[in-house]
Parts: sequence; C-alpha cells; structure tokens
Amino acid sequence: MRASTQYFKQKSTETLHDLKIQENLAGLYPGFHEARIKASSDTEDWDQLKERGRRIKAHTLDHLDYYLELLEKNVTNAGGVVVFADTAKDASEYVTKLAKSRGVKSVVKSKSMLSEEMSLNHHLEIEGIEPIETDLGEYIVQLAGETPYHIIAPAIHKSSEEVAALFSEKIGTEPTLGIEDLTEVARKQLREKFISADMGITGGNFMVADTGTLALVTNEGNGRMCTSMPRIHVAIVGMEKVIPSITDLGLFLRLLIRSATGQWISSYVTTVSGPKRSKDIDGPEEFHLVIVDNGRSRILADPVLRESLYCLRCGACLNACPVYRKVGGHSYGWVYPGPIGAVISPMLTGLSRGKDLPFASTLCGSCKEACPVKIDIPKMLLYLRNQLSEGTHYRSERTSGLLERAISMFCGRLLGNQNATAKAVKFLGKVLKIFPKRIFPFLQGWTRFRDLPEIPEQSFIERWRDSRHIDNVDGGGDGNSEK
Repeated sequence: MRASTQYFKQKSTETLHDLKIQENLAGLYPGFHEARIKASSDTEDWDQLKERGRRIKAHTLDHLDYYLELLEKNVTNAGGVVVFADTAKDASEYVTKLAKSRGVKSVVKSKSMLSEEMSLNHHLEIEGIEPIETDLGEYIVQLAGETPYHIIAPAIHKSSEEVAALFSEKIGTEPTLGIEDLTEVARKQLREKFISADMGITGGNFMVADTGTLALVTNEGNGRMCTSMPRIHVAIVGMEKVIPSITDLGLFLRLLIRSATGQWISSYVTTVSGPKRSKDIDGPEEFHLVIVDNGRSRILADPVLRESLYCLRCGACLNACPVYRKVGGHSYGWVYPGPIGAVISPMLTGLSRGKDLPFASTLCGSCKEACPVKIDIPKMLLYLRNQLSEGTHYRSERTSGLLERAISMFCGRLLGNQNATAKAVKFLGKVLKIFPKRIFPFLQGWTRFRDLPEIPEQSFIERWRDSRHIDNVDGGGDGNSEK
C-alpha cells in the first residue's frame, strides 16, 4: 500500500463534506464504543487487568530478543518454519517465492493489517497468484479496489445499498439485495475459494513464546478456515505481537475482544502450533511464521514512542476519537488510522511526509482512556509535534524552517515574561481595533469560521491590583476581610 499521509488535510476535508460517510461513521460511538464501555464496566477489576497487560507488554519489549528466540525455538520444534524479515519487501518476497515454489495458484487470506502494510496482494498478483480476502469487510473493500477504513470494521464507510450495488457490478447479483442476502452471496463465493486454495495467509493477534502458539481472533470463522483447509499456512506477524506465556493469553484475549467489539469472547479463538501431526484429521502440511520488523526497531529504540508497540489493534481509540469519527480512515493515508495511526504511520512511512497526522488530535485523552493497555497516545503526539518543530531526536525529519523556529523562540520568551506579555496583548488589542482582522493573513484560518475574542482594556492582573488598591483605601487596612 503506497503511503499518502501527506494528503491528510485534503482527504479529511473531502470526508467532512461527504454526507454518506458522515452518516455511516455516526454509528461508531453508539456501536463499538458504548459496547466497550459496557463490557469493561461489567468486567471485575478491569483497571487492574489493563495495568497488568501494560506491565506484561513493557516487560516483553524490554526482553524482546529473548522471547523472539524462545518463540522461534518452540515453533521450529513443532515442525514450523520461522523467518525474520527486516522489511516489508523482504517479507513479501519470501511469501511470493514460497508460493511460486509450491505451485500455488490461489491464496485465501484472513484479515491482516500487516499484509496491507506489505502490499502483499499486489506482489502476489504480479506473480500470477490470486489473493482472496475472506473477512467480509475486507472482501467488500477488495471488490471495491479500496483499502480498509477501520481496524475492526474495514467497510464501515459503506452502506448496505452501496455494497448491494458493488456486488451487482462485480458478481452479477440483484442490486436490491438486503444485508442477509448479501452475506449469503459472499459466503457461497468464499466457500469455493476456501476449497480450491493452495495457501492460507493470516495475521496473528498474539504469538505465545513459551509454547510456539499463534492465536487468531475472528467472528466469521474465516481465520480457522484459512489455517486448516489449505495445504500451506503462512502467518505474517509484527515482532511486537509476542507475549511470554500461554497463561498471559487469557488476559490479553479479554482485553482485546472486550475493547474491540464489546463481546465477552469472540465467536472464534483459533490457536495454531505448527503444521498438522500424523494423528490430526485436518490442518496444513506446512506452517511458516514470518516475523516482520519493517521499522518497528526504530520505534522500539525511542524511549517515548516504544509504548506504541503495546498496541493490540483493538480499534478502541478510533471509536473514542472525535477526530477519527469525522474524518474517517482513508484520510490518514496509510494502513493504520486514528490516534494510534497518527503515531505509528508517520514513524513507519516518514515523519516529515506525515507531518499533519500528529496534529490530527484534540488531545482530549479519550484514546488513552479507551486503550486496554493504557498507551499514552496524547503524550506521544505532543512528542512528535515537538520533533517536527525542534527535531532534537529526528533532526532530518524536522519540517519547521529557521524563521518559524525563530518566531517560536521569540514567542516562548515573550510568554515567559509576565510584564512583556501584558504589554504585547494590550498593544495587539489596540491594533485590532484600528485595522480589520482580514488584513492579517496569519489570522484567517481562525477568523474564517469564528470571531476573535475582544481584548479587554485591562488585564486580569491590572484589575486585581486596582481592586486591592480600592480595598486598602476603603478599609484602611491590608485588604483582607472575613467572609
């Protein structure tokens, strides 16, 4: 997927004027968001579970090399193959070469954000291999030639009428079909693909180091079909998805599922430990686990940003965010939208390219409150804003010019001086009374939609001093009085 994070302002403006998308996005808050609130409030010791999950994630990242080596050992012992890919290109090349060497003609895919990050479908198609998305939302956006709109609900931006028209165009169904009939059509289409596919490709919600187990969470059963029916199963997982122990899996399943959809447990939780054994009835003949870095090491090395790798990809921060609920997923211009995407996407595609994303936030803190592992997203957004202006850690990514930094330094020193600030504000008030506001270009972004507040003749400090003086004169004392 080609990153277009530099077009955030343009795309978000277009989305704000698209009444159909606005209507579809309106269902996020009373849907997923309120379901999460109810599920978390009904879960005993929810805050303690969140804190425990956060501690486990922090510990794992602090010892990531150890747990990845342990995972590799246990997957290999179970008969699987483990590959470490430094870049998305390396991962895509491994998967496509494997598919070609095994004579694969078609691939069924369970939902994987990382495969979008790798543009895997594109690479498979170049080699003449047909990739089929089997998650219903992903299937819809694949038919439409689009990218996912939401981490949990990829086609949330489309109404049922739009999906019916799409199916009619691509599959030849009646354009008036309802939701149940559309689902049945998709099911029949995908069943044929499951039966004929040579390879199944999935992501992974968690990788358990001490057992070599891959865990998948789905509500449609497509993940289980992709892992059991084709003769080859390839799992593509970011290196940050490893957790230490199988005993930790129960905790993280509760945190993920209740934060994502508000369910107590999803319809399917699939665990995979290597290829099928001799006594197994079904399962793949080969299991390949591709563990991908693709810039995650860079994030891991940053003491402020590394906690973004705690992310469970539940989408709770998207549902809570007032900005995402208006501008939608495609505005962010890459795989990961919303508050967590405003941190991750610039770091993985180029901070200077995605310079507008860290500013796509009101800093209200709703994302931090919703996060099941308490990621402090507002703190990281402020940090990235600072890097774009000051560039102390990422100097090559700095977007502010010398003049802008000089003005910021001047304003900082001005605001740090109480008397100078008072005089400057008073002077500005007199200027704005004499000249119309429209002649100041730097104010137009504000005054186009709202009025500047009137600057009073006296500052608060001056009025306070005057009131103290009057009290002293009238009372003949120090101005104190009993209430």
